[in-house]
Amino acid sequence: MSRQMLQQAGVRPASPALVRAFAVIARRRLRGGFRALRMLHAERLAQAGTGPLIVYLNHPSWWDPLLCLTLARTLLPDCMHHAPMSAASLLRYPMFGKLGMFPVDQGSARGAAQFLRSSQSVLAAGGVLWITAQGRFSDVRLRPTTLKAGLGTLLHRFHDTTSITVLPLAVEYTFWNGVKPEALVAAGTPIPVHRMETTHTARTWTQLLEEHLQTTQDELAVAAMDRDPAIFQTLLDSEGASLWQRLRARMRGELEMPGADHTTEPH
Repeated sequence: MSRQMLQQAGVRPASPALVRAFAVIARRRLRGGFRALRMLHAERLAQAGTGPLIVYLNHPSWWDPLLCLTLARTLLPDCMHHAPMSAASLLRYPMFGKLGMFPVDQGSARGAAQFLRSSQSVLAAGGVLWITAQGRFSDVRLRPTTLKAGLGTLLHRFHDTTSITVLPLAVEYTFWNGVKPEALVAAGTPIPVHRMETTHTARTWTQLLEEHLQTTQDELAVAAMDRDPAIFQTLLDSEGASLWQRLRARMRGELEMPGADHTTEPH
C-alpha cells in the first residue's frame, strides 16, 4: 500500500528522524522513572514482527506509550509502527501524528469506522499496530480481563489476502527491593489470523483475546512475585547508566592533580 493510500485512510506516515529523537527521550524517561525495563519472552515479539502484526496490551499507566515505543525500537527496529489515539488529544498534540499515531473519534459510530479503516490500512501495508485494547486505565489485578469491542470487530472483518499475527502483551509496574519501581512486560503466545477464518464472530474474537491476555498477565504476575531479574531479559537498566556516569566522573577525576584543593579560601 502506497504512502498516499495510507494518508487517505487517515494514517500519516511517521517521520523517521522524529521517531528516533523521541525514542531517545522515551528511553531517558524510562531510565529516570524505573529501576529497569524487563521482559518475559521477548523473542516472541521479535519473531512475530516479520509480517502484519497487532500487539494488544492491558493499560495500567500513563507510561504505556513510552514503553511501547521503546519495545518497538528495540525489538522491531525495521518495522513500520502505528497506534490509534484520541482525535481530541491528537489535535492538541499534533506532533504525535508524526510518530505514527492516527486519530480516532472515541465513543461514536464514526470513530469506530475510522478505527477499522485506518487499522486495516496499516495491516495491509505490512505494519505493526499497537492497541491498548482495554480502552482505559485499568488495574493489573482486575479479573476477568475485559477488552473493548474494537479489536474483535477488526479481526472479524479482516478480509485482506495476507495472514496477520496478533500478540498479547502484559504490562505491570511494581516495586521490588529498590527505590525505583520495575517496568515488567511479558509477550504471550502469538495468535495467527487467516483470511478464510469466518467462523468467529466479533464477540468470539473479543473473548478469545481476553483469555489470551489474561493468561499472559497471570504469567507475568507469577514472575513478578519472584523478584528475580534472571527470569527476565533486561532491555533497559538505570543502574547501568548510573555506573557509567560514575566511571566517567572517576576518569575525569584521575586527570586532575592528586591532592589538589579546588576550594577557594577567603583572603
